Amino acid sequence: MPRLQFQPAAHYAFATEMPIEPGQINEGGHLDNVQLLALVSVARTRFFTWLGYSVLDVAGHAFFVADQAVQYRSEGQPGEVLRIEMTPADLNPKGFDLLFRVSAAQSGREVALGKIGLVCVDMVSRKPSPMPEAFSQRLCAD
Repeated sequence: MPRLQFQPAAHYAFATEMPIEPGQINEGGHLDNVQLLALVSVARTRFFTWLGYSVLDVAGHAFFVADQAVQYRSEGQPGEVLRIEMTPADLNPKGFDLLFRVSAAQSGREVALGKIGLVCVDMVSRKPSPMPEAFSQRLCAD
């Protein structure tokens, strides 16, 4: 099976920074791959907050992760601060992809690239549903 290959987006609408904590380091002495995904998940929540919403309340809808893929590019080192940038892409009526780039904040070294596929879910029926129009417009504004 061929390896995943991502290219950075031309522009990232949102960025946040988080330090690598000692408990996130694995036996190899670098950021654990699962911990990187946890940091990206926190960044996703911050992205929704930045848009003025909660990931679990977008006009009565929530956004669930449908799929996620990551390409690790270098090791996250103990004590580094990571910059996580995100931007929406491939909008469709019931969801979108959230592209991300993780880099070392000080040096700019790329640590990972990836995407999260998000699906809009009506919280009453718990089924996929069209995204609220105001939210779709907000995604397209940046």
